[in-house]
Amino acid sequence: MANVNVTELIITGLFQDLEVQKVCFVLFLPVYLATVLGNGLIVVTVNISKSLYSPMYFFLSYLSLVEILYSSTVVPKFITDLLHKIKTISLKGCLAQIFFFHFFGVTEILLLTVMAYDRYVAICKPLYYTTIMSRPICHRLVAGSWVGGFFHSIIQIFITIPLPFCGPNIIDHYFCDLHPLFKLACTDTFVVGVIMFVNSGLFSVFSFLFLVSSYIVILYNLRNHSAEGRRKALSTCASHIMVVVLFFGPAIFLYLRPASTYTEDKLVAVFYTVITPMMNPIIYTLRNAEVKNAVRRLWGKKVSSSLE
Repeated sequence: MANVNVTELIITGLFQDLEVQKVCFVLFLPVYLATVLGNGLIVVTVNISKSLYSPMYFFLSYLSLVEILYSSTVVPKFITDLLHKIKTISLKGCLAQIFFFHFFGVTEILLLTVMAYDRYVAICKPLYYTTIMSRPICHRLVAGSWVGGFFHSIIQIFITIPLPFCGPNIIDHYFCDLHPLFKLACTDTFVVGVIMFVNSGLFSVFSFLFLVSSYIVILYNLRNHSAEGRRKALSTCASHIMVVVLFFGPAIFLYLRPASTYTEDKLVAVFYTVITPMMNPIIYTLRNAEVKNAVRRLWGKKVSSSLE
């Protein structure tokens, strides 16, 4: 890594007031634990329950796994930093956080796209569903999502590593991301900013538009289904659409705008790094009778009553 003098970075954090940080610690720790436990519950339930063998739940279990990993790249350090006045991270650690954050984030985008395709085939081509969405094909689609996330993220790292960082070393954020890190580079970052805009911003927009278009086609084709079929399909699609909007809204807001250090940017980032991963298991569990029944059978009435 040429011309690098800075080896340690100071993170300003979400708020400067120590008392406010302690309140945030009390609020965000249970949220993170709920994220891990809720998504972990879905992963275990889908893999154990024979009634959740369909491709939709196969993809859901991987989505929940990715949610745990995605949140864990940022939230544990963010929470522990809330207890410290001075927050630091090594430059290598910062690059590692950026790599895994984008790796799991794009993998989630691709999994959401795969789930939309699964619903399209199930509703628009029901006679061919078992053939098109066979288990080997499902495995390939999941593997493709992981590979796509890896290549997206490795591009981000390849454009960042050559940048010289010779000071200052203060990141005005609560975790490492490309926008705040580029501000510390001792060179013009216009070109790498454009690459990041295309690789992250436009990718998010086109993925979002593709997903919205897919669900419009799906909803249009529901005209030909029975009332009960429409109700069940609408319930499933509504859950997917809610997750898509919660995930893409903040990401598009941040990555399509010029770099800034507004407090609202940090608060929006809190939403998609801390809050959204916790919401997914709630949305999919509360709105899906099959998942609720599977949880009830596997974990008993006590767990079931807590989900009601």
